[in-house]
Amino acid sequence: MRKLVVTNMMSLDGYFTGAENNVMALPFDHMFDAYNAERMREADTLVMGRASYEGFQSYWPPIADSPDAGPAEREVSQHFNTLEKVVVSDSLADPQTGVWGDTTRVVRRSDADEFIRDLKSGPGRDIAIFASHVLWNSLLAAGLVDELHLIVGAGTVGAGTPIFETKPMAGFQLLGVRTFDGSNNPILQFGTTS
Repeated sequence: MRKLVVTNMMSLDGYFTGAENNVMALPFDHMFDAYNAERMREADTLVMGRASYEGFQSYWPPIADSPDAGPAEREVSQHFNTLEKVVVSDSLADPQTGVWGDTTRVVRRSDADEFIRDLKSGPGRDIAIFASHVLWNSLLAAGLVDELHLIVGAGTVGAGTPIFETKPMAGFQLLGVRTFDGSNNPILQFGTTS
């Protein structure tokens, strides 16, 4: 069975974004892209909500060939450009055109749990979710998330969107703690137990 693995950045005080939905308020550093590239190497499907899809699609495609981007950023871009993408949305039209049109399909919210359950039971590698915290909170509440990897930024933002906004009931078991040289942002890797 495939694993659904969520990877998200959060502030030390538990926020997914800063005030006014500003994700750039979080204390990112060089390891963020390096770890995301590592996670993408283990996956063959990305799942995201509409807002994350639109944000990622507007940013990532040209980074693959950008001489100004670092190696980890270019690798993340290459994965975004080629991996299968599933967008859970009731408002996004079927994206048959555009830079990711041929690698993207849209699933309605009411069909998401069943679709993800079927996806997990099929062949393949990990299914990854980055950002999309409303979506993964819902999937967590439905018992469909297998692992949660939280990159804990060594800083506080004081206000914003809580990482567990919907307060799903879930149990976790610590699988590991990762650190990267020169980074103050540890990665807490949890498996779900309920």
